[in-house]
Amino acid sequence: MKKGKILVVDDNAGIRSALKIMLPAHFEEVECIASPKVLISTMESMKPHVILLDMNFNTNINSGNEGLFWTSEIKKMSPKTEVVLFTAYADIQLAVEGMKRGAFDFVVKPWDNDRFIETLTKARDNALADLDEPVYLSSGSKDSDMYWGKTPQMEVIARQVSRIAPTDATVLITGENGTGKDLLATEIHKQSLRCNMSMVAVDLGAITETLFESELFGHVKGAFTDAHTDKIGKFEQANNSTLFLDEIGNIPLHLQAKLLRALQNRVITKVGDGKEIPFDIRLICATNMNLEKLVSEGKFREDLYYRINTMHISLPPLRERKEDIVPIAGRFIENFNQKYHRNIKGISPEGVNVLYAHPWNGNIRELQNVIEKAVILSETEYLKASDFMLNTHQTPKSEVVEQPAKEETLEEVEERTIRNAMSLCSGNLSKVAKQLNISRPTLYAKLKKYNI
Repeated sequence: MKKGKILVVDDNAGIRSALKIMLPAHFEEVECIASPKVLISTMESMKPHVILLDMNFNTNINSGNEGLFWTSEIKKMSPKTEVVLFTAYADIQLAVEGMKRGAFDFVVKPWDNDRFIETLTKARDNALADLDEPVYLSSGSKDSDMYWGKTPQMEVIARQVSRIAPTDATVLITGENGTGKDLLATEIHKQSLRCNMSMVAVDLGAITETLFESELFGHVKGAFTDAHTDKIGKFEQANNSTLFLDEIGNIPLHLQAKLLRALQNRVITKVGDGKEIPFDIRLICATNMNLEKLVSEGKFREDLYYRINTMHISLPPLRERKEDIVPIAGRFIENFNQKYHRNIKGISPEGVNVLYAHPWNGNIRELQNVIEKAVILSETEYLKASDFMLNTHQTPKSEVVEQPAKEETLEEVEERTIRNAMSLCSGNLSKVAKQLNISRPTLYAKLKKYNI
């Protein structure tokens, strides 16, 4: 039965012509392209259910690494799309590696027609099976507000937290706005030996310079105008517990010295009082800024940076963990069902497609806001595409990848540079290494490091 869309990516014109004749008998829509250079744009316009992907696109280079690279990119962009690799006999081991990266199966050239069609239609049916049914809410564990997900980046972070949390090591959490830095700080505290005490959180971006010392260290009555009573500062409140300093990159330079002095000496002095008060805290800081860049520009003290950066955790943006979008949305639906006394059971197939296609520049915070509105306004048991009030004018990150972010770490710059080179060279590792002026072994190590 004809159904589903298939995209063929192969540089052999004869193969494309043959498949253009053969595949329409089994698929509603068939598109053939010669190069992966237009793969992403074609996916965005066509939204195929299956992609038949050749593993080599450059003459005299048969490493198969291009196929592996584009398999990873396809699954990152569209986890529901099934990839079938088109390979020669010599590439079978690489095709198996491709399946580990998310490919559905592989077909060997020259192909057997029956086996070929059977593999492609199975991949199509598998993709459509996920899309034909609404996504139901999970009844999984709600012990934590932190959703780790199943992406490699988040699995690494979860393991890091399990090792870091029981210690008193100072932690610096970085990431874009809305990625859940506050939730991660709370999770670290919950897994720590101080979890029997409440964590004290401070938004440093919301504190004026004149009240900085009073808020953090406290003051005594009469210390300044309107100081009618003694005030206990956040450091003293957090004694024997965890102090979370959010938006630490916003502290003016002249106040950073006072914070550093307190952290070094482990004592504070209230405004208007000369008595030193010792404290025992576990410090967690967070920022969306590039502190290393601020240090190099003289806007953030280097000694304070090293003081708060014993352990560093960088949270990935939501667009880099697309397979977690629907499960996180499910958690929000359950929360808002309770809050607003609704009975939303899940998300329709069209709704899932819309969530996957959105760039989510506002990350998890934006997703939470979108789901809350949808739960309130929905007139059906399953959230439809029309229920999601999305800002369709957002520029997808993939379209601005060439433009460096305002605040990036050195590792982020390196990763972005390598990804751009991989895209420009269509995954040809020899060309990428030459363009970056590094050896192939060094490039392999970088690809492994950044999970490219």
